[in-house]
Amino acid sequence: MASRPARAVVVGAGLAGLSAALHLAGAGRQVTVLERADAVGGLAARCEVTGASGAAYRLDCGPTVLTMPEILDDCFAAVGERRADRLALTRLDPAYRAHFADGTSLDLTSDPTTMARRIGELAGPAEADGYRRWVDWVTRLHDAEFEPFIAAQMGSPAAMLTPALAKVVALGGFSSLAARIERFFSDPRLQRCFSFQALYAGLAPQQARAIYAVIGYLDLVAGVWYPQGGMAAVPEAMAAAARASGVEIVTGVEVTGVRRAAGRVTGVVAAQGDWPCDELVVTLDAPAALRLLGRHSRRVATRRHSPSCVVLAAGLTPQWRTAPQVHHSMHFGTAWHEVFDDLLGGRLMRDPSWLLSMPSATDPGAAPDGGHAAYLLFPTPNLDTMPSWERDRAAYAEHVVRTVERRYPGFADALDASRWLTPTEWAAQGLAAGTPFAAAHTVAQTGPFRTSNQVEPGVVLAGASTTPGVGVPMVLLSGRLAAQRLCAAEAGGRP
Repeated sequence: MASRPARAVVVGAGLAGLSAALHLAGAGRQVTVLERADAVGGLAARCEVTGASGAAYRLDCGPTVLTMPEILDDCFAAVGERRADRLALTRLDPAYRAHFADGTSLDLTSDPTTMARRIGELAGPAEADGYRRWVDWVTRLHDAEFEPFIAAQMGSPAAMLTPALAKVVALGGFSSLAARIERFFSDPRLQRCFSFQALYAGLAPQQARAIYAVIGYLDLVAGVWYPQGGMAAVPEAMAAAARASGVEIVTGVEVTGVRRAAGRVTGVVAAQGDWPCDELVVTLDAPAALRLLGRHSRRVATRRHSPSCVVLAAGLTPQWRTAPQVHHSMHFGTAWHEVFDDLLGGRLMRDPSWLLSMPSATDPGAAPDGGHAAYLLFPTPNLDTMPSWERDRAAYAEHVVRTVERRYPGFADALDASRWLTPTEWAAQGLAAGTPFAAAHTVAQTGPFRTSNQVEPGVVLAGASTTPGVGVPMVLLSGRLAAQRLCAAEAGGRP
């Protein structure tokens, strides 16, 4: 008689948890996902807001940039499905429109011929040639680091000592990102376009290692995509595929602890009852995950966190005539080094750079009757460096609206519905230091030095806190890596 399938419980139905659930189900596990919210999605959950006009808006409140759809495809393929059967993706061109303080702008596309022409028109032929050299370099860097390091289990620093590491070093991967970008571009506007991604890693470009240029590769070479129905459509489609494959997803359940026997976790505890398990995946932010497991790590407790952000998810009436017609718009202030000095020094940006995303520009159904769905992101210090955030909350909200109004007149008058997310709200969701960007990707918190996904036998972590790190594709990868580690352990192999 065959033994019963191993029972796996996944805590959290965000992107990492659903990725882990799909890969575990594909490996033959009996999977249950427990989510404390009333819907799946985690930080990428749907936000539906009714405006003062009575209009209903479908808003994104979490991640808005989707890259590397092949990793998402892999999640569906784990259970024998095709992502395209459940979720349509639209490639965004331009990926971003960059606006500079001098009044110029540049549409950033992943088509290298078009991009070189646009850069030449903006900044001259030498900068266009620098762009071509950047594409060649960053493509080789991506190919050198992705499979051996980003998509691989990070067991120990010794595991990195391979010929692949020598190739990354030879490509300058451990030099300063800012210094490396300056080898390709002398125009400060272009330096910003190709180095602002360091903020995703929680660092200034001068502090970040050049290995994080791979984020620019994902945006500006591989391309940016939009899921029809908004970013929340991604976890909803994943959950539908998981349920069709026998995964049980239970919402409205907050796990409060674990049960142990013979030195192993044998179940999880919630107010609604107990769920026995042979394997456990926890997708909470690392400090909260360790508290749930009754464990403590001084290294996790003292880690350095990325800056946070203020997000305004907004529904606007059709009277906003100046709304941009592109999906993502980056707005760079005059200051640049000072922006990072402020963010890392615990001060609100005096000359802000910010992101405006317009889902309704691509998906008119995101807003009713010709209105607009908008998403504004202003980077801010986290609560570790600026614990007084709540005192400045109202004033900063006004500052955000005024800043947008100056660039897009009529925004304030057309603002019909709003949902604000600030460091305080992020902290209330269990995110350490009030940041959705988790631990900063310093050298000491990257790869094998980041919080390991292996906690104890039969228990693993997934999510932005652990390997490989922050961002939608990385979080999806973390779920796959967590599932692979459990399956390898059961098989008696090396995880």
